[in-house]
Amino acid sequence: MIYVEVAVNLSPVRGTFHYHLPEDLERHVRLGHLVTAPFGKRRVQGVVVGFPPVPEVPETRPIEGLVDPEPVFTPGQLELARWLQAETTAVFIDCLTLMLPPGLSQEADSLYRLQRPDVRSESRTAQRLMALLEERGPLRGRQIQHALAHLRWKPQAEVMVRKGVLAREPVLNPPSVRPRHVRTARLSIPPESAFTGFDEQPVRSASATRRRRAVLDILTADGGPVEVSRIYDAAGANLSDLRYLEDLGLIGLSDAEVWRDPLAGVDFVPSDAPRLTPDQSRVWEVVREAILASPSALPRPLLLHGVTGSGKTEIYLQAVGLTLEQGRTAIVLVPEIALTPQTIRRFLARFPGRIGLLHSQLSEGERFDTWRRCRASEIQVIIGPRSALFAPLSDIGLIVVDEAHDESYKEQGTAPRYHATDTALGYARMLGAVCLLGSATPDIVTTYQADHELLHRLMLPQRIMGHRERLGRQAERLGRRPRYRPDHDQALSIDLPPVRVVDMRQELKAGNRSLFSRALHQALAECLAGGEQAILFLNRRGSSTYVFCRDCGLVLHCPRCDTPLTYHTAKERLQCHHCGYERRLPSTCPNCGGLRIRQFGAGTQRIQAEVESAFPQARTLRWDWDATRSKGAHEFILSRFAGLEADVLIGTQMVAKGLDLPLVTLVGVVSADTGLNLPDYRAAERTFQVLTQVVGRAGRGLLGGRVILQTYQPDHYAVRAAAAHDYQSFYEQELGFRRSLGYPPFTRLARLVFRDSSPTRAETQARYVGETLQHKIQHEAANAHLIGPVPCFYRRLRGEYRWQIVIRASDPRPLIPSDLDPGWIVDVDPVSLL
Repeated sequence: MIYVEVAVNLSPVRGTFHYHLPEDLERHVRLGHLVTAPFGKRRVQGVVVGFPPVPEVPETRPIEGLVDPEPVFTPGQLELARWLQAETTAVFIDCLTLMLPPGLSQEADSLYRLQRPDVRSESRTAQRLMALLEERGPLRGRQIQHALAHLRWKPQAEVMVRKGVLAREPVLNPPSVRPRHVRTARLSIPPESAFTGFDEQPVRSASATRRRRAVLDILTADGGPVEVSRIYDAAGANLSDLRYLEDLGLIGLSDAEVWRDPLAGVDFVPSDAPRLTPDQSRVWEVVREAILASPSALPRPLLLHGVTGSGKTEIYLQAVGLTLEQGRTAIVLVPEIALTPQTIRRFLARFPGRIGLLHSQLSEGERFDTWRRCRASEIQVIIGPRSALFAPLSDIGLIVVDEAHDESYKEQGTAPRYHATDTALGYARMLGAVCLLGSATPDIVTTYQADHELLHRLMLPQRIMGHRERLGRQAERLGRRPRYRPDHDQALSIDLPPVRVVDMRQELKAGNRSLFSRALHQALAECLAGGEQAILFLNRRGSSTYVFCRDCGLVLHCPRCDTPLTYHTAKERLQCHHCGYERRLPSTCPNCGGLRIRQFGAGTQRIQAEVESAFPQARTLRWDWDATRSKGAHEFILSRFAGLEADVLIGTQMVAKGLDLPLVTLVGVVSADTGLNLPDYRAAERTFQVLTQVVGRAGRGLLGGRVILQTYQPDHYAVRAAAAHDYQSFYEQELGFRRSLGYPPFTRLARLVFRDSSPTRAETQARYVGETLQHKIQHEAANAHLIGPVPCFYRRLRGEYRWQIVIRASDPRPLIPSDLDPGWIVDVDPVSLL
């Protein structure tokens, strides 16, 4: 008998279980197969992760069947899942399902029915649950969780099931995604014979004859199967016309599987690799040697530290090209969906027909088909944000992480809370692949590792504008006189843009209470008068920071979160940016009845309104989360701005990403202080990175550029270093602070957060775990320290009170209790303590 070890997809079950294979499956089941199996009274999905010679239990139950005839995990992915489990302390099955496309993996659930609606309960939770089931009928556990998201309803449901008030039965949905099939038509006989046979038929309707002849014309021109929907559009035909031609034996109808490819409509022009600059050539020699090295003698991971616009992407492209020449595949990670349109076109132009795209705004079908094409080796390069790291490519030889410092690489919502940069480094080691990190502002920990030779740091210190011929054509097309200088015989370069720091305290003293300093207002006027483009950056959306009463001082807060509501002009409503709660702007104060309700601060919507008021002729675009909720919105906004359909782009951190916009000559940072004084050890680093990145959007084209940086803290070391384009001075000063305070890279952190609808329960549970940890530290880890338990900075979110404990140690993972209550969130190496 053959035994298998299976990780079952059933929350909150941890660990793996042993089953046996029935005879009909013995020759079909392999490592990584997705199977169905019995578990207690339930039927569950699971993943085959091993073949133990002897089971752990005396009697095993049989595997029921395969969900997919092919394994859904590669051996490397199975190893990576175990690594993720150890690094993040997450449940093994959660690490596995992370790698599957949405809809394929299904967790077992329970269906609840109300049996005795006449029973009355004093429990408010029980009353809510009974009212929900009475109103909507039988519901699955996940549906109840969505409706009662802030209630601990499961313990109460257990009591009600035992009392017979509720009935519960196990359910397992089949996968919600499947291959797409379409009906096609093709000629059954040679074209000449088809037309002859058609012309021999009697003409009963001139319009029908015209449609059917048009069908034959389309099929003749195409020469192969054609989707019937395309035939209907082009010929005006219908199914009865096709059936008529099929009955004559002229055409054949059949079903065919088609790929849902998100890149099918993307236009690009194939291109060859340009000649590298001397700096790029020096870097490329190191990268090339690493790719050509034997996997058993793999060199250190590579950190490509290059200023904005220094040509890092060309190094990525050449690295991918050499990897493909070696017969291996590549993964290219980008930090945001917003980056993907520009990046994907450059890769498509260099490697047409070999690129795949994965990100969260694709449909389930598109992600499923891209995943299947990766598994079938029809794609050799996958591009996307952090989820693209888990594409089932075979023989991965290169993993590129562009903008490797970016916080969006950290999963902060659900377990496992992994960091894609760290995971890419670990995955590359397992696979014998090269890992290439790129950034203009590497995080402190990564640079420290490079200084201690854990990574090989490569420098690109000079900004490249492009190649002489291309920029010359661009200048001629746009009618502009370039402001660049030659770098060597082909490439042209330009200095990083000058930055003028404006002290907004002095602006206030001078009587200027506008959002724009006099310098920024004048620079905007000059930019618009010259027919150039500008970017205005403020890392805060909405129209105001908060709304308050000037009579009693009341600040309007979200009733479910301890955070102020933000006013949005477009909606004329107040909104919570944490839970989505909305309400109208009150005309009177709910506390004192006063009429002086005022808005304080500014967001991107107000900036847009101020620009349009000061410069009525200016065409503006806003690029923030509110403006980009729909599919394709990022590319639409970027293409409009790049196509010169707008003069000023106003945005949050999205505009700080690696955009290449040649006519942007002015970048205005409306407030450099946003987030600088938050109680988080990475606040200064985060501010320096985003300022450096957004400053880098200016002067990347023909006309050079400049930056106006407005701040109330002009002497802060993060602001000074960003304005001077001085990474090293910021790194050295920040590293000194981290050393004195005992923060990473000198220790590691683990953040434990407890959430509960009751403030008393939240505090009690946090203090109990804090005492347990303190006792454990005293006896097992004298060098470890606790911060807390304390309320979180955002003390209440989405109706839940939050307390946190931070463990600071060389390795905090062994100290984390394995039996924490379900209300706890564990985040190892957090990027934020807020």
